[in-house]
Amino acid sequence: MTITLIIVGVVVLAIVGYVAYSYHKIKKAPPVKTSSRIKILNNKNFHAFTKRPLVLIDFWAPWCAPCKIIAPTLNEIAEEYPDLVTIGKLNVDHAQQVAQKFKVQNIPTLLVFKKGKVVKRIVGVKTKKAILAELKSV
Repeated sequence: MTITLIIVGVVVLAIVGYVAYSYHKIKKAPPVKTSSRIKILNNKNFHAFTKRPLVLIDFWAPWCAPCKIIAPTLNEIAEEYPDLVTIGKLNVDHAQQVAQKFKVQNIPTLLVFKKGKVVKRIVGVKTKKAILAELKSV
């Protein structure tokens, strides 16, 4: 019984250590270069940008590890599906008013706008397939 507990403890400790190491590695990773098809938004251009037929806005921050994880996926969608959706990124550290207006409390948060109105909210890291399914269901 004691040996079993020791083995379980070592395995749990190894898993926790690996997760902590991975998170630290991702957090320290340099930001992913944003696709030229993704518009960088701010307080001034946000409202006009969301008036387009279908827009996906990524609320993010440079210190956010999950934001770094989802960035390549958004780049792929922007490059592969320009006729489906227009993508913008809003740094919540630089545009706190906008983030508060749309009640963004966790990042990454993706808001889907259709002609200026929010029609979907996607919170957290999602796969490309999941994001596309949400966009196509609008």
